[in-house]
Amino acid sequence: MLKKIVFLSMICIAVVSCAQKEARKPVSVRSGSFLKESVERNKALIAQEEAAIQKYMENDSTNTYVASKNGFWYFYNKKSPEEMYLPKKGDTLTYEISTSKFAGDVIYAKEEIGVQEYIVEKQQTIPGLRYALQLMKQGETVTFLFPSHIAYGYHGDNKKIGTNVPIQSTITLLTIKKENKNLETEN
Repeated sequence: MLKKIVFLSMICIAVVSCAQKEARKPVSVRSGSFLKESVERNKALIAQEEAAIQKYMENDSTNTYVASKNGFWYFYNKKSPEEMYLPKKGDTLTYEISTSKFAGDVIYAKEEIGVQEYIVEKQQTIPGLRYALQLMKQGETVTFLFPSHIAYGYHGDNKKIGTNVPIQSTITLLTIKKENKNLETEN
């Protein structure tokens, strides 16, 4: 009798454990309105920053600005017309950079930062700097106007650059050390 009870219990457990389980319904349903509102806020912020940059450029009669395809503007302080090579993936660049607000307040002087090194497309950096360095030839000095979304964005740099601050950076590309495969393709 005990064997029958144990056997029937095991069959009941097997049947119950094999029963199909129903998916639970979510406790709360999100409408997506937060995401839509965030997108609208970001679009408004970008438009506001770009309008401020346009006004800044209009008031600067000394320099001729170029619009990049990546959403920032720049002008040449010093060109290197004799140089032809633009940095490629894997090249090691050394550069100096100073960063300020559009009002001219220096955030980081180049002496404070010192000479920097960047390996093209193999190191992390802010998008604006990554794109900017790839537009430069060795020996050039260029001033870039970066909206906050391609500079330090909402987060800032946790030091001197706050939330949603557009910046002006002047960069001098000191050297380009070509990666071996880039040397071969050039010859």
